[in-house]
Amino acid sequence: MRILVVEDEDVLADAVARGLRRESFAVDVVYDGAAALERIGLYAYDVVVLDRDLPLVHGDEVCRRIVDSGSSARILMLTASTAVRQRVAGLAIGADDYLGKPFSFAELAARVHALARRSQPAVPPLLERAGIRLDPARRSIERDGRSITLANREFAVLAELLRAEGSVVSAETLLEKAWDENIDPFTNAVRVTVMKLRRKLGDPPLVETVPGAGYRLP
Repeated sequence: MRILVVEDEDVLADAVARGLRRESFAVDVVYDGAAALERIGLYAYDVVVLDRDLPLVHGDEVCRRIVDSGSSARILMLTASTAVRQRVAGLAIGADDYLGKPFSFAELAARVHALARRSQPAVPPLLERAGIRLDPARRSIERDGRSITLANREFAVLAELLRAEGSVVSAETLLEKAWDENIDPFTNAVRVTVMKLRRKLGDPPLVETVPGAGYRLP
């Protein structure tokens, strides 16, 4: 899942991004509305965490343009104003959820997880296939009842493969969903992560390589 955080308070923006990365999201960060519109034109985001009072282009206008573009991205709007009329106005222009400042990171993360699920085709809360059982909410993974510990990128890659339900997932798709914009597009990060994932999942090997196409779970 890929998230864009748009917040002009750089300390807050970076703190939110760090927290969401610990939740295994790929997170990009920008600090004004113009930069947000540029990123949204380049990448397909699942959720945009959008401050309302932004420089250069106001958050309301950013929200309107996301909605008008037909993007499937869900929008969580942040604002220092918690008045009911402000919340109603934010939802009226297309925001999917609204969170007043100051906020608990745990609540923000829960709302982002909920919106991310809504940005994708409906899937069960537990992802299961080939003896693998992954619980995104509890961040737990089991294979045939055996608990497995994965690093954040490995967790994100496995979740994408499970969501594909046996279809092939290209390396490019995994790179877009599990890494942020700072990753080198010519990196071998996907191949290395899949190798580590195979080792941790154990035998018999589960993640299949489809030459010239990508990876899948049987």
